[in-house]
Amino acid sequence: MHVRKQSAVYRFLAGLLRPAMRATTRHTWRGAEHLPPTGGFIAVGNHVSNFDPLTFAHFLYDNGAVPKFLVKSSLFDVPVLGTLLGRADQIPVYRGTARAADALVAAEAALRQGECVAIFPEGTLTRDPAMWPMTGKTGVARLALSTRVPVIPIAQWGAHLVLPPYTARFRPLPRKPVTVVAGPPVPLDDLYGRVPDQAILQEATARIMAAIRAQLAEIRDQAPSRPYDIRRDGDPRAADTAARAAKAARSAAGRRRPRPTGAGR
Repeated sequence: MHVRKQSAVYRFLAGLLRPAMRATTRHTWRGAEHLPPTGGFIAVGNHVSNFDPLTFAHFLYDNGAVPKFLVKSSLFDVPVLGTLLGRADQIPVYRGTARAADALVAAEAALRQGECVAIFPEGTLTRDPAMWPMTGKTGVARLALSTRVPVIPIAQWGAHLVLPPYTARFRPLPRKPVTVVAGPPVPLDDLYGRVPDQAILQEATARIMAAIRAQLAEIRDQAPSRPYDIRRDGDPRAADTAARAAKAARSAAGRRRPRPTGAGR
């Protein structure tokens, strides 16, 4: 029987965070029977808040998994936090660099060693105005098809009440209700052994995201007929981002404008 690895730093962090999570959330866990008790597997979930990784990890850890997250590399540069992430065996993601593929290599190695790798396939917080999952990126499909480990869809709802998306307004009290529901493995068997071209990767990704949406519909209500796609539907935050940039430019221009000198001097 494989025992999933857990460093001393990981145990230390779990010991700190689990009581804190219980103090800030009232959790409801469902579907834990779908989590493989041994062997590698990929846990995939929806992403609505920067608090999501904690509620996601809380569910997995409470149910016997020790998740290794794919984390943006810039967080590893933060003093103390970066050291803790590294010693807790989390996996850095070097987006837009020559090392971008390193994360999948490290994740594949962890899966082949029987570990749980946790991924938010959207790659960012959802832009869907109703906070349903968007279309996903194909990295998780590539990883799933190369390792053939189970892909467990997990939906969560309530983390955004603790930390609303795109804000720093942390609201730990009163305790917020958080529901996390896991489903059965995403069926991908018919895609194994086929050349993982773009069409195959997109098909696998679509199945994974559909499974997450189905789990979320159990918590919320009827899911939309098609997922939100930034390329098709646009980014609803774009106007706000442009307005903030324009305001910053006007402010900078005002600071650079020379003060008028007195005419009589």
